[in-house]
This record gives sequence, C-alpha cells and structure tokens, in this order.
Amino acid sequence: MAREKKLPKHKGVYILPNLLTTASLFCGFLGMTWAVEGKFEMCAVAIFVSALFDGLDGKVARLTGTSSEFGIQLDSLADLVAFGVTPAFMIYQWKLHEFGRLGLLAAFLLIACGALRLARFNVQTSITPKSFFIGLPIPAGGCTLASLVLFEPFISGHVIHGAIPVFSLILVYCLSFMMVSTVRYYSFKDIGMFKAHPFSSMVTAIVIFVLVASQPKFLGFIIFASYLISGPIYTVFFLARRSSKLLGKSSKELM
Repeated sequence: MAREKKLPKHKGVYILPNLLTTASLFCGFLGMTWAVEGKFEMCAVAIFVSALFDGLDGKVARLTGTSSEFGIQLDSLADLVAFGVTPAFMIYQWKLHEFGRLGLLAAFLLIACGALRLARFNVQTSITPKSFFIGLPIPAGGCTLASLVLFEPFISGHVIHGAIPVFSLILVYCLSFMMVSTVRYYSFKDIGMFKAHPFSSMVTAIVIFVLVASQPKFLGFIIFASYLISGPIYTVFFLARRSSKLLGKSSKELM
C-alpha cells in the first residue's frame, strides 16, 4: 500500500502562536494605559487576558508543531511586559506611590526579578523537570497582584482597608524574591495524574470552575495566594522529607 503523503502545513499556521503572543503583549500595553487613567480593575482584567493568551500560544505551538526558538524568545519578552512591567506599573500607581522612593524601588524590583526569572527559565528549560518550576512563574506573580486589585472591595473596615498599602508593599517584595528563589512550584504540566484519574480530575475541575465563576474577584486572590504559599510548603516539607528518606536508605545500604 502506498503511504499517504502528509499535506504541507499552511503558512498561516506558523505565525498563529506568535500572533497569540503579540495579543498577550498588546493586553499588557493596554493595561498600562488603563493604569495611567486610574482604571485599575480594567488593568487587572487585561493582565488576566494576557495570561489566557500566554497559555494558548504555547499550546497552539505544540499542537501544530510550530515551536521555534524565535517564538520562545518573543514569548519571554511579552511575558516581561505583560506580567512584569504592567503589574509593577499598576501596583505603583494604585498603592505603592504612597511610599515614595521605597514604593518605586519595590515596583522596579518586581520587574528586575521577573527578567531574571525569565532568563533563568530560558537557560534551564532543557534540564528542569516539567512537573515543577524553579521559582515562582512570572505570570503567577503578575496575576496575584491583579487579583489583589479585584479583591479590594471585599475588604471591609477602615483599619484593614488602611493596611492595604503596607500589605501591597510586602507582597511585592515577597513575589520578587520568590521569582528568583529556588523554591519549587507545581507546573500542572504533568498529565500522568489526570490520565490515571480522569473522572475525578474532571469532577474536580468542574467544581473549581463553578466556584470561581460564582465569585471570581473573591476566590481569584485566594487561589493565587494559595499557590504562592504552596511553593515553600512543598519545598520545605515534602522535598526535605523525601531527601531525608533517601539519605536514610543510602546510609542503611552502606552499613
């Protein structure tokens, strides 16, 4: 039997992932213009839309087999703008300007650490396991700040409300250091668990979707804050316990 000839891919397929990356970059730019106008909630929404396009461009590139080194570098540059520059600009205009030079340096530190995080990721992407990230991913850091802006209306009381600028400053420093740290964060790229338990995974995904859809502004910040805390917990408790068990086994074998 004659082998079926593979049809050549349309030229438009090769630029589709880059178009999605450019859309993410545009959303980041649009968010900065809204931050200048004081429309901080719209800026936060623009950051989330950027995250959506950022997730789609990689998926489309892998599905169509159009991944390239050019696309990887373009994606990193777009991520720096959408999840580094835009959130830093937004949080400074929103709350950090009250601290003067300290707030300005905190906003710049977020951008600098985001750039370092992306540079390290590009260098170590071939040797790092896909099941986790080393350091907080920059999209998660940017979305955490965006979710904080949307979460503010749920904070009641003048005392707590007055503490938001201080909390924002501390959060920015925490996000910056977590991005350049060696803390492990789950990447959700390991589909082995989903294949092993497809029905339970589907039910869990539906429940999470319904909960977030019911109160997206409230639960959004809770989810991203939980992800921020999950890294140190996983690194300190689970990895440390696993390494201690391996050391115990190796010492027993040597005896």
